[in-house]
Amino acid sequence: MTSIEVNSDNLAFLECFSSSTRIKIVELLNIKPMNIGELAELLGVSSAIVTKHIQKMEHAGIVATESATGKRGMQKVCSLQLESVILQFKTNKPVPQKSYIASIPIGQFIACDIKPTCGMVSESRMIGMIDDPRYFADPEHVKAKHLWFGSGWIEYRIPNFLLSNQQLKRLEISLEIGSEAPGYNEQWPSDITFAVNGVEIGTWTCPGDFGSRPGIFTPQSFNLGSQHGLLKTLSVTDKGTFMDGVQISNVTIDAIGITFGKEVTLRIVSPESAENCGGVTLYGRGFGNYDQDIDIHMYY
Repeated sequence: MTSIEVNSDNLAFLECFSSSTRIKIVELLNIKPMNIGELAELLGVSSAIVTKHIQKMEHAGIVATESATGKRGMQKVCSLQLESVILQFKTNKPVPQKSYIASIPIGQFIACDIKPTCGMVSESRMIGMIDDPRYFADPEHVKAKHLWFGSGWIEYRIPNFLLSNQQLKRLEISLEIGSEAPGYNEQWPSDITFAVNGVEIGTWTCPGDFGSRPGIFTPQSFNLGSQHGLLKTLSVTDKGTFMDGVQISNVTIDAIGITFGKEVTLRIVSPESAENCGGVTLYGRGFGNYDQDIDIHMYY
């Protein structure tokens, strides 16, 4: 289930529910997928107006569209992308005075040890061969916008810009992530563990590998199954570690040892020993439902 914080960063999503027309569109699409013309006729408005509403809802990840052949040529078929959402009015966030943000492209990993199924895709092509882990050592891996592996781990370096007189108060990691099944399987749980500086900060079970609906940003030419993931926010604070505001461990910010001049690493693991060893799929800019890479927010 997706969790959305009620704040200005999510204004585009929240604004979708300020229109009675867009609410009615949700009600209609809850009955069945419909094309633009069908929606316009039922709403009593023009197709151009419906198109503008759909574009806004598609950008927010509420609605997905795909082109299909109809009686009068190609038509855009709309369907609900989200099943349910939790609105978070209160969070565990403190309000630190200062922060900085860094964005890590998913192809910019510094080390990995993975097993098939696996693969990487840039904006325009496959990188290497599918299900051959050797290509994760190819220098071209830095261009990857979408990658997946059946088990093992992948590690990233987090920029550390803290000065000697600054102390980290909160670390936030936001990424679009899913399980990894051959092709896709939306009922494919995966126990995914996260570690910072070698310290396991928590495990989250992803419910599946999503491919029944196209990803909003996933190129139409991509047809290997997985289409999008879930946008998750991992937070390490002085109270513990949280996933979308729900505590998943007692590991605190002090335990991960982020200080001036020290390298910071993020490892994403699908352990073979896990009860649900369901792999990992990562989506960067140009893929999935959220046009972002791995976003890091450091509060100090």
